[in-house]
Amino acid sequence: MNKKSDIFWKIVVYAILILGVVIFIFPFIYMILTTFFTSAYVLPKPGEVFSVTPNLENYDLVWNEYHFYRYFLNSVLVAGVAMVGGLFLGSLTAYAFVRFEFPGKEFLFRAFLFTMMIPLVLAIVPQFTVIQNLGLVNTYLGLWLIYIGGGVVGSTFFLRGFFETVPKDLEESVIIDGGGNWRIFWHIYLPLSKPALATMAIFSFQGTWDEYFVALTIIKEEALRTLPIQLMMFQGQHASNWALVFAASLIAILPVVVIYIIFQKRFVQSGGSDGALKG
Repeated sequence: MNKKSDIFWKIVVYAILILGVVIFIFPFIYMILTTFFTSAYVLPKPGEVFSVTPNLENYDLVWNEYHFYRYFLNSVLVAGVAMVGGLFLGSLTAYAFVRFEFPGKEFLFRAFLFTMMIPLVLAIVPQFTVIQNLGLVNTYLGLWLIYIGGGVVGSTFFLRGFFETVPKDLEESVIIDGGGNWRIFWHIYLPLSKPALATMAIFSFQGTWDEYFVALTIIKEEALRTLPIQLMMFQGQHASNWALVFAASLIAILPVVVIYIIFQKRFVQSGGSDGALKG
């Protein structure tokens, strides 16, 4: 009876989990199938979407005729540079907090944490004022300064905790060979921190890719717009044609999914440096 009872409850649990998965992914599947309609000025009924013939007409229309390829490449450039710059500077800053002692170290780190608590909306005006005084409005450099500056704080907070788990004994072989801090950082801390770096890469890229308010404030020229800005403009122009709107939205979602697939195997794992001394 116990075995039968266990099997019964396992079936119930799996059935609930499968039902939850179906409920969760159905809106996404519905969204994809809606993009196959030539025009959808009214959201199609669930029975209609499963009978539609798959095609890429709306994607081709959005990508080429509405020039989404341009805004897509703009976003790839902006998000890619911001991700790499934020991770690199954040990892250097985290290394400095872990390895060096200097006056005001803990106060400075707490000041870093305090900036993370300031809502983005409150920071837009002073950020824009600084960028305007530097003459960087309507430039990617101005956008990168804000994105990378914000990314450094989050990366430093996250990576400092991970760097503190790296065994100090690993540094001895580098020091014996005459290596300095840069070599220790590059050959020990970064390789052992790949899971943490991958996790931050996903969050950094996704946060920058989806960011709208700062980009809208800094970027004025249409040719320099990022994908979130153009997507909002596009939805305002074609809100009644759900097939086009959903096609444009899926194009905007795709890179985040790809980045997650690439880096998900390196998500933070416990004991990332536990075996390092054994080698």
